[in-house]
Amino acid sequence: MSNNILLAILVTSLATYLSRFLGVISSEKIKETSKIFRWFNCLAYSTLAALITRIMIFPVGTLSGADHLSRIVVVTISLFIFFISKRNLVYPTALSVFLLAILNNVF
Repeated sequence: MSNNILLAILVTSLATYLSRFLGVISSEKIKETSKIFRWFNCLAYSTLAALITRIMIFPVGTLSGADHLSRIVVVTISLFIFFISKRNLVYPTALSVFLLAILNNVF
């Protein structure tokens, strides 16, 4: 049993670090202003927006107990804090946890 766990850790670590290593090597040839880089950037943001929307509309697990209105309020305030804090992700993420906890206990 422990040999299987060690093998799984080894294989997943190898796959993770190999892909990161290849990304570092190939990143020198990619310009941040290129069209393909901007396309991947837009793809990443659209995927993130779709996941956030899915979580808001069809929550799973503990979040499903939260009211739709409280989730919408938390996301709206978090977006406002995100833009106020010059696109810093730490403040709205931390604040959203507290806001959702407070709004769930109030409503």
